[in-house]
Amino acid sequence: MNPVIRVKDARCHARVIAGAGKVARLAVERSHIAGAAVLAGLLASCAAGPQTPPVTSTPPPLVTQQPPAETGPITYKSSGNKDMDAWRASFSARALASGRDRTVVKSFLENISPIDLWLGSEVQAAATGISDQAEFAKPIWDYLKVPLGDSRVSTGTEKLQDEAGLFDRIEATYGVDRQVVAAIWGMETSFGAVIGNFDAPNTLANMAVEGRRKTLAENELLTLMKVVERGDATRQDLIAGWAGAMGQTQFMPSTYLAYGVDFDGDGKKDIWKSDADALASAANYLAQSGYARGQPWGVEVVVPPDYDYSLADGQERRLETWVATGVTPIAGGNFSTNGADYAELWLPAGADGPKYLLFHNFSVFKKYNNADSYAFAVGLSGDAFLGARGPVTAWPTQLAPLSVADIKLLQAGLNSKGYDAGVVDGIAGRKTKTALQGFQKDRGMVADGYPTKAMLAAVTGQDSATAAAAAASVD
Repeated sequence: MNPVIRVKDARCHARVIAGAGKVARLAVERSHIAGAAVLAGLLASCAAGPQTPPVTSTPPPLVTQQPPAETGPITYKSSGNKDMDAWRASFSARALASGRDRTVVKSFLENISPIDLWLGSEVQAAATGISDQAEFAKPIWDYLKVPLGDSRVSTGTEKLQDEAGLFDRIEATYGVDRQVVAAIWGMETSFGAVIGNFDAPNTLANMAVEGRRKTLAENELLTLMKVVERGDATRQDLIAGWAGAMGQTQFMPSTYLAYGVDFDGDGKKDIWKSDADALASAANYLAQSGYARGQPWGVEVVVPPDYDYSLADGQERRLETWVATGVTPIAGGNFSTNGADYAELWLPAGADGPKYLLFHNFSVFKKYNNADSYAFAVGLSGDAFLGARGPVTAWPTQLAPLSVADIKLLQAGLNSKGYDAGVVDGIAGRKTKTALQGFQKDRGMVADGYPTKAMLAAVTGQDSATAAAAAASVD
């Protein structure tokens, strides 16, 4: 029997028994037959089960009419820029067609507005190019002044001490050395102090409208919409730098979606306010990029006089091969690389400056930022946080660096002579330096690939003053 019914039966019989006294008294006053009839009726009511409540007049529930789901294009107020308005209408439709949430799409695009940095004058727009970034535009010794300055090194050292427990857990989880994570933290946002003040969706929208990186910007916008749809971050969280990179370790949306980590366990991947999430996310990215814990990123070296600098060609060779050519650690003794067997010889300032053997971890740093000078700064910063300041060799600051316009002339000159310097973009990257090395070697020069005023004059067939005037006309 259903226990609920049993309980109800018991209660009913109790009421009957309680009422039996009244029945007995009635029987004395009136008749035994009448009392028995009443008692029988009460018992019959128990056998009938739960009593049906009295019928009352209850009004039917109110039915709330839900508005029909919105369909069709989203309408927006004008941004004040016709090109931006036209792009937004097109991109909004494509975002919806790709399956992005309508509410998220609208929240991303409804308040976009032109940013002068991207959509101002041509000069301002050009300033957002890669050639204006410090790691490409400054001589390397100037670029290193901030990351290797006393203030940055002191702060980095303190962070490693103050957050020792966090760095312990990150090292144990991801196998990335703590000083490297701290160095990237310092390089990207000065340890979280400067994360930018741009709205990421608006910045990416401006980048798309400006046009040179339209596909990249649109893909990053779509990815960022996925981030919000998944609940990893809110629309209000999306603060970025001028190029759309976000948080304390400056992740682009695609990197954030792939490698972001909720390391503090609060349910969000908060690379903006949570040191734990930001640093663990950076470590996760480096680990997935192949970082080898305990191996050096680079070792400063010395070479014999009259060394063949054409070997500094970007090619990795076995460490024993470098030793056979006379390369030795500047600190003396033998190389201690913890299993890193291959390296390339790198001359960041030519034959007259510091010289390094670069190992695998250096290339991992470049996954974060592809500039050699950036990766170099990460390596040197991390070493400095542990008390090892470098480089030992002085920089050749007497060599006047080439401007962006100078380098464009150099690249064009090398290309015209059959030495492939690649795109004429004003960036003295690996391809430009390799082309210059070929030019130097064919003419019996020191083949270090370092672009100087003298090399510009040699390649263009002009004296330095004429080459400088020609470069000025490019600007």
